[in-house]
Amino acid sequence: MKKQALNPYLPSWEYIPDGEPYVFGDRVYIYGSHDWYNGHVFCLGDYVCWSAPVDDLSDWRYEGVIYLKNQDPLNKDSKMCLYAPDVTQGPDGRYYLYYVLDHVSVVSVAVCDTPAGKYEFYGYVHYEDGTRLGERQGDEPQFDPGVLTEGNVTYLYTGFCGRGDKSRTGAMATVIASDMLTIMEDPVFVAPGCEYGMGTTFQGHEFFEAPSIRKMGDTYYLIYSSVVMHELCYATSKNPTSGFVYGGVIVSNSDLHIDTYKPANQPMAYGANNHGSIVDISGDWYIFYHRHTNGTWYSRQGCAEKLTILPDGSIPQVEITSCGLNGGPLEGKGEYPAYIACNLFRDEPSVYVGDSCAPKIMQDGRDGDEEPGYIANMQHSATAGFKYFNCKDVKEISIKVRGYAGGEFEVRTAWDGPVLAKLKVNYANVWEEYTAPVSIPDGKQAIYLTYIGEGNASLLSFTLR
Repeated sequence: MKKQALNPYLPSWEYIPDGEPYVFGDRVYIYGSHDWYNGHVFCLGDYVCWSAPVDDLSDWRYEGVIYLKNQDPLNKDSKMCLYAPDVTQGPDGRYYLYYVLDHVSVVSVAVCDTPAGKYEFYGYVHYEDGTRLGERQGDEPQFDPGVLTEGNVTYLYTGFCGRGDKSRTGAMATVIASDMLTIMEDPVFVAPGCEYGMGTTFQGHEFFEAPSIRKMGDTYYLIYSSVVMHELCYATSKNPTSGFVYGGVIVSNSDLHIDTYKPANQPMAYGANNHGSIVDISGDWYIFYHRHTNGTWYSRQGCAEKLTILPDGSIPQVEITSCGLNGGPLEGKGEYPAYIACNLFRDEPSVYVGDSCAPKIMQDGRDGDEEPGYIANMQHSATAGFKYFNCKDVKEISIKVRGYAGGEFEVRTAWDGPVLAKLKVNYANVWEEYTAPVSIPDGKQAIYLTYIGEGNASLLSFTLR
């Protein structure tokens, strides 16, 4: 098979959430925090970077570690984690990395001459008198910086607003001078948190965290994670520091609200927090977001979907898929890894991760081991869905399964559709392949595999022939 772009777009053993995508030159770069497989908290790793050619979004290259957590003077002992960063190119042509450590509420900055080189600590965002942003009386704590540079000015967006905390007002915008550190205009609030959203356009989708800023034409798009956490929303304004109006949901990592293939209120994946942004790659817009693996909040992986921007500038919500950056459905022949499942659920629906009976994406080994991902904990009624494939004359399907499970996998092209084939599986502690005839209609199709039976199965891959 030719190489195709899959979701997640990085290798199955890499865990880069909070993705901020940018095109610099002829490559798209992804900046994010760095989870560990089977990690016990968020963001345990140093910052790394991946990039791909703008004309081949299947070909991601590891750029290496770009910043160590102990490079910050406040974190010489490495006891604090590097939370979600953002990058902007300053007026001097250099690249500036903005971030917040997990136990302080100031914004740190590092700098590099190239997009994915070795960044060096540069300083802290501060007022003209030297007081660091977040430490002046009346400042709200800083969190999740997002940045946009226009000319000699950089706009910095920050904030975190949990339910019940009236001390947190909303997303803040601060104007930074050309030195990339000194505040020119004090913080102002541009989107309300849940305690202050009543009666605004944001009500029900108030700001929670993860502010990210982009500009399309003369319109600023503030992308953020809402109080329901699994969705990335957007608001728009003609002014970068005022007038933002709620626009809608761009993506949900539970696929809630989507009603094209299932009821709108039915979750189709186990979601939790979300963080990401939009980017224009060769004239096409994409949303980068993350999903959750290992049945926890702490091992997140980057995914992406192509957007449609309507003439009025609005962005309809996109489905989560297995083929986000591919430019269309995947080829309906060949072997596909199970970890690209975009839908994962069982007969008792849940919007959020944490159900001990739920199927989950895992890997063997430890964090950093280049082991292929698979779906584990497939108990009775567990379903893995894969979208989409351009099928033609598919007559046979095979699956690779292991585990102490006695039952069968049912094959469908819709989550609630008729059973097209059944593959009986037996107890095995090694990967075994099972094959059955199937007739899948030609055209764009989804593949759903549902386990029915006793025990607990793991699914490594499936093959269409």
